[in-house]
Amino acid sequence: MLDAGGTAPEAIIAAGAVLSVVAPHFCGLGGDAVWLVADRMGDRRCFLAIGQGIDRPLPTAPIPTRGAGAVLTTAAVVDGWAHALDYSARVLGGTGKWQDLIAPAATIARQGHPVSTSQAFWTEFRLPEIADWPGFEGLFVADGQPLRAGTHLRQPALAETLDTLAERGARDFYEGTLARRILRGLHDNGIPIAATDLAQTRTRETLPLSAPYRNRLLLAPPPPTQGITLLQIMGILGRLELAGLTAGSAAHLHLCIEAVKHAFKDRPSIADPKFAAIDVERMLCDATLDAKAAKIFPNRALPWPEPWQHGDTAFLGAIDSAGNAASVLQSTYFDWGAGVVAGDTGIVWQNRGAAFNSAPAHVNAFAPGKLPFYTLTPGIALNGAGRPEFVFGTQGADGQPQTLSVLLTHLIDYQAGPAEALGAPRFLLGRTFSDQRDSLKIEGHAGPEVMGRLARLGHEVAAIPAYSPLAGQAGLVLRTAEGADGHHDPRG
Repeated sequence: MLDAGGTAPEAIIAAGAVLSVVAPHFCGLGGDAVWLVADRMGDRRCFLAIGQGIDRPLPTAPIPTRGAGAVLTTAAVVDGWAHALDYSARVLGGTGKWQDLIAPAATIARQGHPVSTSQAFWTEFRLPEIADWPGFEGLFVADGQPLRAGTHLRQPALAETLDTLAERGARDFYEGTLARRILRGLHDNGIPIAATDLAQTRTRETLPLSAPYRNRLLLAPPPPTQGITLLQIMGILGRLELAGLTAGSAAHLHLCIEAVKHAFKDRPSIADPKFAAIDVERMLCDATLDAKAAKIFPNRALPWPEPWQHGDTAFLGAIDSAGNAASVLQSTYFDWGAGVVAGDTGIVWQNRGAAFNSAPAHVNAFAPGKLPFYTLTPGIALNGAGRPEFVFGTQGADGQPQTLSVLLTHLIDYQAGPAEALGAPRFLLGRTFSDQRDSLKIEGHAGPEVMGRLARLGHEVAAIPAYSPLAGQAGLVLRTAEGADGHHDPRG
């Protein structure tokens, strides 16, 4: 799409549609997306393509993570694509046509594609649960067995859905013949989404949050996302002296870890600003960040744990030939979302409702029309002239700002190249599916000396494999004199 002269948002729509086919375990039409865009002069927008709470009472029991009870929201990724295409035409002068952007994904779904190693892993890992997930047998599993990596997977139902979208437009997903098919499929699974719920789904356009870091301005999405947490982490690190430390050393990682801890203390207050008062200005002001930075000691770790959230997603980034940038994360929340296929549409629906709380007084209590707390944290860095320099993002739920703290400090503080920054050892503070302790996971290629030093500082260190997918799967697109360069994570 870029080679054909398309804009960055047009390229992301096309790539995002294809990812909904070839990465059905991490993202899809039944999920959401968070967009950051900045034009060639640095004018910036955020598109929150997030499905709202459906019109139903507050759950009286804890919200499950799978099944019909976890489906408490609509899905907005398709509306987000349409919103981004409109922005591309109005603001960037884009000429891309909706049908041309969606059609390649429909073709791939119809003709088939090889199952990825990631999809094969997550299918096998969830196999005991998948037996109870309607619509998965015969699609993502065969005779009770997971599809192996490289298996040719065709998704004719999803191809038909994408054909309908290409022909009838995005709103058919919410108000047309496709909407009726979706509703029928969800109702058959006992999910009480109403036609009015789908029809009311709209992308919110707002301004991104921004904060300086060294000689750049970092952009991140506002609440209900944890973008403000990333900016707090970087704001804290901006008040600490990293230049004299060795990149990837225990001293460097310790400061990143401690900045994460202090920023995460404010994270429980993040919620939909239409339903909760969130003092963004206070959270990012100099006094707050100064105070947090002053509580960090170079020779002592702050006790942990804090609550941990699971989640998976997919990052897309693009910079076009004119210098316009887009940074996007698409997600169905957990791998395989709610474990529900919407009837004959081929759409796996998200379980983002599990991010709500069933306690009425909780800041993230479920409510109709409310957006849940979101871990998606795409970013854009503007240069000293206020123009897009690079876009960045990663998979990894709570780990997203943690991974990005390492990535950004390597890029900015240590002037590392993209490959070096993406390959540098990372940490993950919290639990994983293989280790339920709230320990500090460190990638093996950090080395025993770094791990030993972190342990002596008071961290409960646990090693994970070198280049572990648990440490996030990030991407970078950098503006260059010749155009733009894209770089993917070796962990992906």
